[in-house]
Amino acid sequence: MRVGVLTGGGDCPGLNAVIRAVVRKGERDFGYEMVGILDGWSGLLDDRIMTLTVEECRGLLPRGGTIIGTSRYQPFMYDDGMARVRANLERNAIDALIVIGGEGTLSAASRVHEEGIPLVGVPKTIDNDVGGTERTFGFDTAVQIATDAIDRLHTTAESHNRVMVVEVMGRHVGHIATWAGMAGGATVTLVPEEPFDIDEVCDALTRRHGRGRYASIVVVAEGALPKKGTIEVQEPPVDQYGHKRLGGICNVVASEIEARTGFETRVTVLGHVQRGGTPTSLDRVLSTWFGVAAMEAVHDGKYGSMVAFRGGEVVTVPLADAVGSLNYTSPELLRTARTFFA
Repeated sequence: MRVGVLTGGGDCPGLNAVIRAVVRKGERDFGYEMVGILDGWSGLLDDRIMTLTVEECRGLLPRGGTIIGTSRYQPFMYDDGMARVRANLERNAIDALIVIGGEGTLSAASRVHEEGIPLVGVPKTIDNDVGGTERTFGFDTAVQIATDAIDRLHTTAESHNRVMVVEVMGRHVGHIATWAGMAGGATVTLVPEEPFDIDEVCDALTRRHGRGRYASIVVVAEGALPKKGTIEVQEPPVDQYGHKRLGGICNVVASEIEARTGFETRVTVLGHVQRGGTPTSLDRVLSTWFGVAAMEAVHDGKYGSMVAFRGGEVVTVPLADAVGSLNYTSPELLRTARTFFA
């Protein structure tokens, strides 16, 4: 049997660890031949593949990024996309696919499977927003990077008596913002799940500073929005893949805080720093677990499924169900976080 593996969407710490586990399980335990599809669905559309062996995957466990490349293209962007996918799978004698990606990549994978292509999905996103799984790899690394940054910003904020507004990733959900905000001791955390009231934010900062504390950290997820009718926010542009280009809400928040409170306010946007570098030990283990489980699912013919972390175990769930919803931040966790707001 010949199995292809591809990585799509944004890069993420742990992708190489999944590839390593898929190849190790497939080659050593099942005797399969493994190939990598280069640059996500784009490589399958353009017939660009590489051989993957256990020897070639040595040293990948701690390495960030993805050795086979990634992109946001998918077959349904092209009229002849599925015809090209089928032709290239047949040309390269690929019997099944393992598709590693986030919401967009896995949604495309679900449609590709409906077109008759045997595949198994692996959830990947630092945002932790893929439905059907409690945890995705890359999330722990992103939270640790954000927490480290917040720890450093505390000292400079205290030195200058400033408010520091930190923007982290989180398009639809606030997992990174909530976890990093709690771990880093943020004064206020703003998430997409709950539109914020800038007056309440400023009141909290004023109360805190009125108690003799002259430094505050405000963590803002990139997808956070104010309550309607409070402050104006420009509609973000849309990229070639149909995604809104988020980022910059921190500038609006910082400007309003300084204007309303008089507190000197500065902005830090962590951006793609959260995606890079070596994965944490937790993400290495989860990535490895997912990779092995995905190859077992292929071996067992569980096509149209996605591996998922639930109740402390890795299981398989229907891919179509997983991409039909988002994994929002727990209301209970948000309530717990608010205990520590100013």
